[in-house]
Amino acid sequence: MSIATLRQKLASIGQDQVLRFYDSLSPEQQNRLVAQLGAQDLGLLASLAETYVRQKPPIDLPKDIQPVKPYPRTPAAGQEKLYADARARGDELLKAGKVGAFLVAGGQGTRLGYDGPKGEYPVTPIKQKPLFQVFAEQLHTHSRIATKVIPWYIMTSEVNDAPTRAYFEKHNYFGYPKADVFFFQQGMMPAYSMDGSLLLGEKDSLALSPDGHGGSLRALDRSGALADMKKRGVEHLSYFQVDNPLVHTMDPLFLGLHDLTGSEMSSKIVPKAGPLEKVGNFCIGDGKVQVIEYSDLPEHLAKQTVGGALAFNAGSIAIHALRVSFIARLNAGGRLELPWHRAEKKVPYVDASGTLIKPEKPNAVKLEQFVFDAIPLAENPLVFTTSRAEEFSPVKNAQGDDSPATCKRDQIRRNAEWLELAGIDVPRANGEPAMTIEISPLYATSAEQLKSRKPVVVLKPGVDVYIE
Repeated sequence: MSIATLRQKLASIGQDQVLRFYDSLSPEQQNRLVAQLGAQDLGLLASLAETYVRQKPPIDLPKDIQPVKPYPRTPAAGQEKLYADARARGDELLKAGKVGAFLVAGGQGTRLGYDGPKGEYPVTPIKQKPLFQVFAEQLHTHSRIATKVIPWYIMTSEVNDAPTRAYFEKHNYFGYPKADVFFFQQGMMPAYSMDGSLLLGEKDSLALSPDGHGGSLRALDRSGALADMKKRGVEHLSYFQVDNPLVHTMDPLFLGLHDLTGSEMSSKIVPKAGPLEKVGNFCIGDGKVQVIEYSDLPEHLAKQTVGGALAFNAGSIAIHALRVSFIARLNAGGRLELPWHRAEKKVPYVDASGTLIKPEKPNAVKLEQFVFDAIPLAENPLVFTTSRAEEFSPVKNAQGDDSPATCKRDQIRRNAEWLELAGIDVPRANGEPAMTIEISPLYATSAEQLKSRKPVVVLKPGVDVYIE
């Protein structure tokens, strides 16, 4: 696109101010700015400015909100055959190469005090393996059992794409086949001033930020990842985020239920820690399965009980299974038709004089899309209950809840439980394991696998144990 055409297009939507410094830039800087603008859907940006920035759209809650009825973790009476068939079907899908792993890994470790991609953060209790290695070793084991390498799609961000690729190269992809790892970048969205003008972060750059985890579904299409899946015959994706080392990267039962029930998008939930826990709430809204954010669910519903238990007790943990055909359908019109979410933030920007302004209060609007907003658009969406202790202990904060300390504690607790289920005596002190335990995912990725290997280990208080 010529600069004259670009100027004309920007002027037609009232955003030509982003080229105010263009003539003073070097050719390299000019190319950078033009490339950024060329990557944007300018018509969409104009529409979003009108709809989401210059006005605040009201939170559009369903008129009728009912609790969801998730599938239980273990089969209820009458579900035994379905669960047995589902487990077999999940194993079949993996053996046939029909499932890919989808890791959302665009975040940085800044809040953990780590300067680099969050996936590099050391997280296991003894060997201090980074998150990337934990997932790679799990996928190794699932691939070995399936006798088929599971393709691994990793979404990075503009800021951490090159470091992530370099890290994988440095560590020889943790032994995973390089040809079966597909990196691609998340999309970026420009920030707006409160009056709807696009902001410049530098004279030669828009003020950009990631377009939300919902944008991952658009990035899969634009990056060629969906085309790669089609070529490989991949029909389903197992979606998980980089900060949770307890996740089961592949769960044959969950995948089998997802496939057998004809679900286009399935989700795992955990019972909430309390009525106001800051997690999304799965519910039935006007007849459709959906997630209502904790900040939007009316408090009287959040606290509602039935038989002494919370009525709305299905907490979202960002673990999903998606049909590849569903993701393709969402992108079929050239735009990912998910709602946008508005957030007012402090965004540094270059003003009309070229001065960098660092605001002390929110001055800008950022827009994001959320992956769970695809659920109401899916056919037969399935919700499945898992255990928090088994599968959810994210590393988000340097201290307190969801910190490295709580995550290591939860890994040790789960490892102890797995060993006890395998018939191993685990000495305890005040209810906690009396030693640090780490089980390599190369040895076992589940309690069931561990038990089948009949481990022989004697645990002694205060003596660390690494099982590999």
